[in-house]
Amino acid sequence: MDGIIQVTGKVKFPITIDPGVWIFDERRVDLETIFEHAQESGSELEAYKKSASQQWDKEITEGAQLPTAPGKKTYEKQKVLEGSFGMPIEPFLKNAEPDADASTLIVKADGKEYSFPLSEACNLIAAFSYKGRPLREDGPIHLYLKDGSNRDNPIRKVTELIII
Repeated sequence: MDGIIQVTGKVKFPITIDPGVWIFDERRVDLETIFEHAQESGSELEAYKKSASQQWDKEITEGAQLPTAPGKKTYEKQKVLEGSFGMPIEPFLKNAEPDADASTLIVKADGKEYSFPLSEACNLIAAFSYKGRPLREDGPIHLYLKDGSNRDNPIRKVTELIII
């Protein structure tokens, strides 16, 4: 059971998480860029609108173009083999369905306990790979705040998430 993390406590559905399979999950985030995006101003909706309008303008002026990136799959494979990735914790906490009176997430890591209000815990990112390698020595995951404030000092050796 090494490398497995439990989400337990005041939840309707206790969850077992295996970070080893997250590399195939489309929700994974690139740790090299996630903190840069967190510092940019503006909401995600505004960024989406701007991106969509730029694409629309491009298609109007240049015409629609079919994707012509034959090397894209090779690039994605290379990125997976060499990248550093994380996974937002929010979907797992929501799927566990915390009880109505639950208010805190306790993170057990390296013999210590860290406490987060449940509303802030949804902003945690669980790093599971560094430069293409799983976090075996001080893993299975590291926890980062989405704003990157603990980027240089993440919570390491996370073993359990308890909702109280």
